[in-house]
Amino acid sequence: MGITNSMDVLLVFAVLLLNADVGSCGCFKRIFAFGDSIIGTGNFRTGSMWMPPYGGTYFHHPTGRCSDGRLIVDFYAQAFGLPLLPPSEPEEKTGQFPAGANFAVWGSFALSPDYYRKRYNLSTDHGCLDSQLGSFKTVLARIAPGKAATKRLLSESLVIFGEIGGNDYNSWFFDPRRSRDTPHQYMPDVIARIGAGVQDVINLGAKTILVPGNFPIGCIPVYLNDHKSNRSSDYDQFGCLKWYNAFSRKHNQLLRQEVGRLKSRNPSVKIIYADYYGAAMEFVRNPKRNGVDDPLVACCGGNSPYGTGRGCDQNAKVCRDPSRFANWDQVHMTEKAYSVISNGVLNGPYADIPLLHAC
Repeated sequence: MGITNSMDVLLVFAVLLLNADVGSCGCFKRIFAFGDSIIGTGNFRTGSMWMPPYGGTYFHHPTGRCSDGRLIVDFYAQAFGLPLLPPSEPEEKTGQFPAGANFAVWGSFALSPDYYRKRYNLSTDHGCLDSQLGSFKTVLARIAPGKAATKRLLSESLVIFGEIGGNDYNSWFFDPRRSRDTPHQYMPDVIARIGAGVQDVINLGAKTILVPGNFPIGCIPVYLNDHKSNRSSDYDQFGCLKWYNAFSRKHNQLLRQEVGRLKSRNPSVKIIYADYYGAAMEFVRNPKRNGVDDPLVACCGGNSPYGTGRGCDQNAKVCRDPSRFANWDQVHMTEKAYSVISNGVLNGPYADIPLLHAC
């Protein structure tokens, strides 16, 4: 082989190495996830997400995911060459979870039910972050017993901490009779609980943690329908509700500050803030560029002009092509939207360290 041919082979080999799938390089051996229905893959065993038309786009059957197909966490797993994360609950007592597990539960709050019952006389019958972390520690004690084994396992893992906290606000905002100012009062406690949870998994040995912010809730069909206004000044140029988007930005501002504090306290740990708000606004600001017809309309369910006129269930009218929609069921997004968001986190610019560069 001549010198020129040898150089060509070396060049091709170098390019292949630079562009190799990160998962094939063993970047993370497993993923552990916490959160609510935005990230949950089947821990909540009842509800419409277990019936058609949920799951039809990618899986061709319902899987317990609140979407027509894959979620953000599924795209993360695939990007790292890992299997899709199984829900933790079915195998919590016996599973070895060689590629990780998803502890997220539909409807989960960041703060505990006791918090809302004592302070606001608000009854919440869904899970919370405390219970997910408790399950996580139970599993870790079984699959990696002892502090050294736990630290070693977590040092090779990616921990995805949410999105969590959205239901702490939804539970209040979904009742239009309540004052919308109240959630501002407990927002600092939501942020503090998320921060404490992140520190908890760091203390266990986690070395890479992704902490996502909240979405622009003023662009979500259920908010647009339930809080519609006759004043044009309440809407931005894209048709989203200004007040609710400002609320999301405030949550994200405080969460960024908390992530900064955690970084200072834990300099040897990669804590990555994921800007889900900015990533979601990509298809709100530029729908055509992202192949979306109308980002404010639900593909399945919802009242006109933001949907098909009823809840998303087996009898609902479903849009012909979910890949042309950003919103799935008035609250949750489509696989198409989640692919746009995950791409912005994996490759940038919607993470302070693009996730694919976090190894």
